[in-house]
Formats: sequence, structure tokens, C-alpha cells
Amino acid sequence: MARAFGDDLRVRVLEAGASARSVAARFGVGISTAIRWLRRERESGEQTARRQGKPCGSRLDGHETFIAGMIKAQKDITLNEMMVRLRSERDVGIGRGMLSRWLRQRGWTFKK
Repeated sequence: MARAFGDDLRVRVLEAGASARSVAARFGVGISTAIRWLRRERESGEQTARRQGKPCGSRLDGHETFIAGMIKAQKDITLNEMMVRLRSERDVGIGRGMLSRWLRQRGWTFKK
């Protein structure tokens, strides 16, 4: 993924006070980029770059109490059983590897 332009360039483009096309030519950025920056500053007042990439989090984060309840109710529950219950009771389809990774990230480990 490409890096965002620096904030100093953004500020210079936004404070130039000219049209988007002339500012883009002057500072060497794309016309659509200058248009987006100017529109965003006009509509919301934002001058800095937004965070790039996919937002952090998992589909399982909203079901954490349900998963913890399953584990406390049945200490020797398997990942396959948890997957079936999540699909049937919460309509969450998720793979065994992802469920295992999510549990390990929260400190849940299973002994053989």
C-alpha cells in the first residue's frame, strides 16, 4: 500500500487558496487528490491524513461474553463444538483457526 503524503504538503495545498486543478499542478499531486483534500477540509475541517488499512477488530469481539460463557459452562468444549454453537445460536460463521487465534489473543489456552 502506498504511503500517505506528508502533512506539510497537505497544509500547503489547502492554504494555497486557488482552484484544485491549479494547486495540483503547482505542487505536483494528482488532480483527484487535490479535489478530495479540498472537499474534505471544506466539509469536515480535516487537514491530516486518515489512518490507512483495514480497521482492527474481529467479528467475534461482540460475542466475547457468549464465548466466555460457553467455556465456563463446559470446561472441555472443543473448537468444533464452539463453532457449531456460534453458527446456530449467534449466526456467526468462522473457521477453527480464526477462533483458536482469537482465543489465544485473549489468554484462553486449551490443554490436551
